Amino acid sequence: MDVRGRSAEERKPPARARAMQHVLVVADQDKEVVRQFEERLRPWLEARVERVDFRGDTRELVRERLALSPEQAGRDLPGLVVVLGGDGAILGVVRAYADHPVPTIGINFGRVGFLASVPSGHWREALEPTLRGQAPVEPRMRLEARLDGAGGAPVGAVALNDVVVARGATQGMLTVGLYVDGDWVTDYRADGLILATPSGSTAHSLSAGGPILFPAMDAIVVTPICPQGLSYRPIVLRDSSRLEVVVQSSAGITTLAIDGQGFFPMHEGDRVRIQRHPVPYPLLSWEGLDPYRRLRERLGWSGVLAPAPAPPRGAHSDAGHGGVL
Repeated sequence: MDVRGRSAEERKPPARARAMQHVLVVADQDKEVVRQFEERLRPWLEARVERVDFRGDTRELVRERLALSPEQAGRDLPGLVVVLGGDGAILGVVRAYADHPVPTIGINFGRVGFLASVPSGHWREALEPTLRGQAPVEPRMRLEARLDGAGGAPVGAVALNDVVVARGATQGMLTVGLYVDGDWVTDYRADGLILATPSGSTAHSLSAGGPILFPAMDAIVVTPICPQGLSYRPIVLRDSSRLEVVVQSSAGITTLAIDGQGFFPMHEGDRVRIQRHPVPYPLLSWEGLDPYRRLRERLGWSGVLAPAPAPPRGAHSDAGHGGVL
């Protein structure tokens, strides 16, 4: 370890993506600003990359890929996915390529943008090195969840952000038991329980009072949602922990949510087992990224608030295209 307290492993330069020949652009075309931006991006990419595919509906992409066999899903994969949208679109792409992770970079046109790291006003300076294979890779830890219920065969799913067990909107309090590595921790009487990765620590967990973890960390955050007991607090666990959440009692149907996009019903006695997925997902960053800017702007630290994306009507510069982080 050097005098600054960093090990040789920590001083290694970040991993880099390879040069790209096949790029898939996934655009949230529900947003007018994205449709207009895509018109500019298309010829720019086609002049630099051998093959460029465009998809305008993330949900349709997810449905199509989930219907493929494992063998089919591994064929003809792009070398890079460029997402035009917000964090929801990123999560959709990650879900679509869950079994065959593809380097993914997000150009932010959403309201938050913790996962979509590139401000839309800086898209050229981010994409040019990315196409050359010079973009830093941020391997993001994922969780795998297995639902065992009396209603049918076990169900498996993979989450980049979080696994949430929550009560129905019009039902009474939910009681769930938490076990870690086979040891009983406690029974939560609450609206639900969030099991989050470091990437997901700034999502649902944060709104429920959980801590902010740096995305490169290896840990699991357990955050109760509106617990009945005021002494319940979030817990940060080792990434090697094996968790089990059991529905002890519920006034109605309980829902297991995976990244806020995959939903499965749970009943009393059902249990979900959660552990770290062995393969992280390769999100790409860019050299100009200030890792703390997103926190300052999104959370309003020091009085700094991120501007809302504005349609680029009449704009002649990239900054006019909702250039926020």
